[in-house]
Amino acid sequence: MPTYQERTYRHSVHAKGLESFQVVVGETDLWIGAESDLEKQVRDLVFMFRHQLETYIEFHPEFLTSLVPLCDDPCAPPIVKDMIHSALKAGVGPMASVAGAMAQWVGEALFDLSEQVIIENGGDIFLTAKRPVTVSIFAGDSPLSGKFGLRIPERQMPLGICSSSATVGHSLSRGITDVVCLLSKSTALADAAATALGNRVMKRADLEHAAHWAEEIGGILGGAVIVKDTMATWGDVELVEI
Repeated sequence: MPTYQERTYRHSVHAKGLESFQVVVGETDLWIGAESDLEKQVRDLVFMFRHQLETYIEFHPEFLTSLVPLCDDPCAPPIVKDMIHSALKAGVGPMASVAGAMAQWVGEALFDLSEQVIIENGGDIFLTAKRPVTVSIFAGDSPLSGKFGLRIPERQMPLGICSSSATVGHSLSRGITDVVCLLSKSTALADAAATALGNRVMKRADLEHAAHWAEEIGGILGGAVIVKDTMATWGDVELVEI
């Protein structure tokens, strides 16, 4: 089992007007902002979705280990179908979308209890709020890390904002990016696509092609990629200094 690493970047999170709390179940570590303390409800949801995933993996072990897309399974639980479809679009293995999928499925299940929900799962975020929200871009040792953020207007929400990195965290990446950050209505797709795009950036010159590659995947609203002191942005994103 992987060892737990404290997510110190959460110390700088400010969810104005919302109750914030943490739920940890196994490898799933969620930070949640909601209109009331829904820790019990979130924990129950995490157990339910994890059970669906773990049961499916028990009978389909390739779901856990495959680095390439798997065929659709009409008998799979909805969260598993979401991951399979997202990974197929992005051209990666289904587990590349697990953090984003968990964030969105838990978040959407809370809508009857809270109109505003922010869920962060290892740098992958699902959010809907009644005001614009700024999401900081963390890029490890890059001099640009924490200097910029993406301002998310209300019109884009609900929205998924997901990141992948070759230099930060446990993400498996074949590229050199300090961070790939993508926006999509599907948080699972944003997660899978961030991995796929990160795999394709092998040198700084590849940043020029990032937008084209994202458009090929489809369903990506925009994004940002950082390699050392160089950043590329495209699409429906508003970059702000922090």
